Amino acid sequence: MNLGLAAWHRAMAAGTPDELLRELIAEDAVFHSPVVHTPQVGRAKVMLYLGAAGQVFADTGFTYVRELVDGPEACLEFTATIDGIEVNGIDLIRFDLEGRIVDFKVMVRPLKAINMLWQKMAESLQNS
Repeated sequence: MNLGLAAWHRAMAAGTPDELLRELIAEDAVFHSPVVHTPQVGRAKVMLYLGAAGQVFADTGFTYVRELVDGPEACLEFTATIDGIEVNGIDLIRFDLEGRIVDFKVMVRPLKAINMLWQKMAESLQNS
C-alpha cells in the first residue's frame, strides 16, 4: 500500500489542516493547477493552493470515486457540486520514498466547472 496516499486520505478526512499538509508535502513539491499556466514550486505554494482548494470544495459533496495506484503514483478521480455545477476531475499525485507528495496535478472538466473554479480559487487565494 502507498503510505503517502493513506496519509493523504487521512488529511482529507481531517479537512486538510496545515500541520498534516506540512508533514505530507515535500520541501520541493510542485503543484500543477488546471487554471494557472506555470507550476507552483515549493511546500509553501503547494500548501497555499491545496488550502484554497480545500476552502472552495468545502461543503460541496467532494468525493473520490475512483483510485488508480501504481507504486508511488496515484490518480484519484473526484466529483463535487459547486453552485449547481457538477465538477469532475482528477488529482494525479506522485510520492517520494518517504511518502511525501513531490508532484500534484489537478485536471478538471467540464469547461464551465474550470471557469467557475478559476474564479473561486482566485477569491480564496486573495483572502489567504
